Amino acid sequence: MKKYEKENGFMHTQMLTSKYGAELVSFKIDGQEKVHQGQDCVDINGRVYWKRHWPVLFPTVGKCKKNQTIINGKTYEIQQHGFVRDMEFEPITKLDNFHSYVLKSNKRLLEKYPYEFSLYVTYRLDENRLTTIYKVINDGDVDMPFGIGGHPAFKIDEKALENGEYYLQFEEDEEKIHFLYLVDGLIGTEYAKNILKDKRILPINDQAFKNDAVIMKGIQSHKVSLMRKEQKVLTMEFTGFPYLAIWSKPKAPFLCIEPWMTTADSVNGSGVFRQKTDILLLAPKKEFECKYTVEFF
Repeated sequence: MKKYEKENGFMHTQMLTSKYGAELVSFKIDGQEKVHQGQDCVDINGRVYWKRHWPVLFPTVGKCKKNQTIINGKTYEIQQHGFVRDMEFEPITKLDNFHSYVLKSNKRLLEKYPYEFSLYVTYRLDENRLTTIYKVINDGDVDMPFGIGGHPAFKIDEKALENGEYYLQFEEDEEKIHFLYLVDGLIGTEYAKNILKDKRILPINDQAFKNDAVIMKGIQSHKVSLMRKEQKVLTMEFTGFPYLAIWSKPKAPFLCIEPWMTTADSVNGSGVFRQKTDILLLAPKKEFECKYTVEFF
């Protein structure tokens, strides 16, 4: 547990992570949980809303056509958002305010994704600011295509969500933003309706996700805040991420705000992994790093 002084006394913060998926599973401020509690969060019938908390998306983000992709002429089965969220990582460092994990390719993983890699996931706590850092290293001898993104799920009041009390507020006027249209989880050929109000406000309610996630690109802002009425709940800084998605389930007490480097296959895509829209390409022995920070209020 970490403690730091604030204007009206002391704030206590507590972070809990797991080696399974290198996932953040709990973050508390003064005893109040900020992260969706996965398997422990059920509806009135005892059904789990969503079993995850803060998964890492790699080596793909979103869905591939028929849950398959073609690499070097061979077809590989690949589930939505990749496979590392279900892998056991190796803990590297675990201090009160700094947790770090690594997953390295092995024979079993090479059968899923034929590239040698090391994926480092780090959580750094600084007062009420939590930073998630991803570092990818190409350990092989050929260029490595990949995608990566975050899927943090924040605990919210489901009744307030139903009542439309929540909204996102961007720091800049968003005049070039585009909303992607999903067709069975794939990116459609046309954009969805722009639902921003006053160029900065994105209303959120439980009807917002009838067609799956709301995915945005062309965002000018580096920060977005989750608001409840006029009160700021959190602010996410996602500099460098070209996509931002929001998602939840009907009547569920969580909201995901997801910074992505890449996105799903398009409906008219080739199915070839290296030809995916905005796929990242990492040269041999090189590394790639990205991060996002959430400040809680």
